[in-house]
Amino acid sequence: MVNNIKKSSEKLSEFIYKETNRCVSCGLCVPHCPTYRLLASEADSPRGRIAMMSGVAQGKITLNKRFILHMDRCLTCRACESVCPNNVSYGQLIDHTRHLIVQSEHKKKSILRRFLERQLAFKPWCFNRMRGWFNFLQRKGLFLWLFKSGSFEKTGLIEQLAKLPPSSFPYVPEKNKSKTKPALWQTVYPAEGNKRGEVGLFLGCVARLTDVETLNASIFVLNRLGYTVHVPSSQVCCGAVHQHSGEPDIAFELSRQNESAFTGLDAIIATASGCGVQLNENSQSLSPVVDISKFLNMAGGWEAVNISPLPYKVAVHEPCTLRNMLKDHAYPYQLIERIPDIQMIPLAGNDQCCGAAGTYFMDQTELARKLRDAKITAVMEDDAIRYLVTSNVGCAMHITTGLHGMADKVEVMHPVTLLARQMGLQ
Repeated sequence: MVNNIKKSSEKLSEFIYKETNRCVSCGLCVPHCPTYRLLASEADSPRGRIAMMSGVAQGKITLNKRFILHMDRCLTCRACESVCPNNVSYGQLIDHTRHLIVQSEHKKKSILRRFLERQLAFKPWCFNRMRGWFNFLQRKGLFLWLFKSGSFEKTGLIEQLAKLPPSSFPYVPEKNKSKTKPALWQTVYPAEGNKRGEVGLFLGCVARLTDVETLNASIFVLNRLGYTVHVPSSQVCCGAVHQHSGEPDIAFELSRQNESAFTGLDAIIATASGCGVQLNENSQSLSPVVDISKFLNMAGGWEAVNISPLPYKVAVHEPCTLRNMLKDHAYPYQLIERIPDIQMIPLAGNDQCCGAAGTYFMDQTELARKLRDAKITAVMEDDAIRYLVTSNVGCAMHITTGLHGMADKVEVMHPVTLLARQMGLQ
């Protein structure tokens, strides 16, 4: 059911009031909330936020900067929702509240940020055009120089651009290899051997620059298993950033455009669990949206695939979107288990958010880094961990940034990337 259609302030308040009334203030959600654990503040717990939402909806609490601060600190990880005995729709509550805040005009994004978020969301092909220059600037260390200059010390985005490994280029099947690195993906990647079906690959937006390796690996593995992969050029951003920042009208537009881009397919494959949630919860498409790990585990054709052994320890990070919303967190483990000799463990603290949370790492930099520190500590406490796999591009970028300088010890990647390497992807 599509739940992000723009509503009037009155209808928003009515929904918020009715849904908050379903909360019985039992407090079972409180210990599961990352911000409550960090700040020990009732106002930064789900129960506290729900009480404040109700107060604003009834006009008993003023919608002011202090109220907005506590709403902004929410990661939308929905750990609270997954343990709520009364099934309160906290995700919808926080999204509707942020929409109410935007309508109240008490909070405004900068003109530049609004322009970039809208332009890049509807024209993600711009990321493709940036690829060559982006790769060049990374290799020359310009982003790292900017970060070290101190001018951008507190800017999470510059830190990530400075510390991420150089970006890759779109996948080209072995038979089509050339010396020229392509800026764009092919619109169709034909299946190898017996064809089992046709699927669409959702590219996302930022992932086109920073997570090309995962997208390439997905095409490679799907083709090997007999699936033709379609990569429509008309697809756009999933809209999650807009949905969770109080702009559901933009998210709705993006959702409709994606639906028209992907038609007549067995499934739409999402490699980022955050995008998968947004596409699942806001799509009316006839094609199911499926996380890549889940789809591959259900697919046939594995008996004809050769997978090389990998005698190393791999830690599995479970993104909040995969764990709390899609409920698909078991599938990455099952996928990695296909690699012979692998030693696999869940990363300690998987029930807590890493702090990436869409644009949270930029908007709440200090809290995001504290949450990430717990993940870094968990990795560094086990000297045997060689790889850390995670199923969401935002989490991967955030954790990779925290592990910068430790690349010789731990490499961060998507589960499908590790599998594809063992299947022969260079």
